[in-house]
Amino acid sequence: MSNIRIGNEQVSVEVSPLGSEMQSIVTSDGQRWLWNGDAAFWAGRSPVLFPIVGKAPGDHVSIEGRRYPMGQHGFARRSEFALVGQGEDFCRFELKSSPTTQSIYPFGFALTLEHRVVGRAVVITAEVSNTGDRVMPFGIGFHPAFVWPLPGCGALEHLVVLDNGGEPALARLSGGLVAPDVLPSPFHDGVLVLEHGLFDADAMIFPDGAGAGVRYSAGEKAIRFTWENLPNFAIWSKAGAPFVCLEPWRGMAAEVGGSDELSERPYGEVLGPGASGRYSFKVELVG
Repeated sequence: MSNIRIGNEQVSVEVSPLGSEMQSIVTSDGQRWLWNGDAAFWAGRSPVLFPIVGKAPGDHVSIEGRRYPMGQHGFARRSEFALVGQGEDFCRFELKSSPTTQSIYPFGFALTLEHRVVGRAVVITAEVSNTGDRVMPFGIGFHPAFVWPLPGCGALEHLVVLDNGGEPALARLSGGLVAPDVLPSPFHDGVLVLEHGLFDADAMIFPDGAGAGVRYSAGEKAIRFTWENLPNFAIWSKAGAPFVCLEPWRGMAAEVGGSDELSERPYGEVLGPGASGRYSFKVELVG
């Protein structure tokens, strides 16, 4: 299936059925706000992370005493979704459990991703449903990458400003797993000045306290980025790469020296049979 295009007179969005991954956000003036996926830096653009966020020890998880292979960020981002709804300004894709998924994640589930354009904003909503007959643990997160610098802002200082004005403690990764050290916040009164050196040690992870919204800005250009039901937050780039990822999560990588049991991963979600959960983020373009 080819990519789906949605939009209105102000914003157009392209979504791939592979991973139900957003491929572009373009405003009517031709400016591009989403990273283009240049594989020389990072081929992702806006993957959904399911059923884990981050890495598992040895790329395996244990479920009810049995070990299963599980790559970083799970399998949804590399899975083909089915188109289940479409209009001029929205599209909805779904991934359901199958013999293939159950060989590595032995649960019945449905993961629905909706992309919807509203004015100068894009709203992405995930719904996870437990379609099986037992309790289902998982993690879910979003990994959108935005252009850095913002359109027309190459010479300007770029900021990430927390809506709550907080200074959340920083965690770092060691071998892809969350290190135990609690580090001082890089935010000052809620403000972080973006510099490429911040990412020399990989992602900056904020398990608690980042709130539910940021403003990523330079001059008069900005992205108002807000999220719901996703308590963890991360910011990531590669040194020198022209993008920055703003990542709200429910669930994180396993901890260094911690368990590989899926249900014991930090901040993970658990749904009972027949239950569902909704998780979303909004990208509002300013300037």
